[in-house]
Amino acid sequence: MMNSSDVVELTQQINDKISALRTILELRTIAKEKDKLNILVKIGKDIIAINGLLDTLEKHVFKQRDVLNGLKELEEFFQEDLRDGHHLRDNMPLHMPRKGLQTAKPSTQSQQDVAQQGREQNPQKKPSRTQIREMVYITTEEFESIPQYMKGRVTYTQLNVAVQSINAAVTGKYSILQQPLKSLTNATRKLHQRFKDEETKDTKGHFFVVEEDIREFTQLKVDKRFQGMLSMLRHCQRLRELRGAGHIRYVLL
Repeated sequence: MMNSSDVVELTQQINDKISALRTILELRTIAKEKDKLNILVKIGKDIIAINGLLDTLEKHVFKQRDVLNGLKELEEFFQEDLRDGHHLRDNMPLHMPRKGLQTAKPSTQSQQDVAQQGREQNPQKKPSRTQIREMVYITTEEFESIPQYMKGRVTYTQLNVAVQSINAAVTGKYSILQQPLKSLTNATRKLHQRFKDEETKDTKGHFFVVEEDIREFTQLKVDKRFQGMLSMLRHCQRLRELRGAGHIRYVLL
């Protein structure tokens, strides 16, 4: 069923057709007069020229429309890249994996000789402290390799926060162990003794912590969630467990 707007539009089209027919009939009458025929011929030529210009204009319009569509697609690609950039900015990992530094070797024999002469002229005592080892942060590839049942709701950032906390506990513990007993306070001396009591023949030469060390040196909660993160770190071969004498020792690999 037609609505009022359709009726109005159809009526307008009929009136336009009637007006065009009336104009054609009037022009046929005028065309019989020779002096006015030349004017009609000129008008016809102008109309043909205008039609040609309109065709050219239409081609340019279509071409510009294609260019516009191409620009819109380019804008969509740009917006996608912009969103990716914002996502990277807003989700930058707090901790990036660190690679160990490599010591450059002398390139020539003469450099070795100079170094040897310097050591002979300026003998130095060997440092009594050993460098405290830290756990390497988990990479995104390693995190993705962890089974989903093991990850649960733990995020990449949360797991590396646990790595940071364990490193803080290791640093705090072995900084005390490497200090002379005379320089320690009563509190740190008790910690030093506890650390020594927790050592075994299997931990010799290794860095390890126990749950009490995590509580002592960090704010990380030692709960079921933490135990799950320890399982993830074992999966990524960052540590292993040694049990005995009422303690679980987490040994850095």
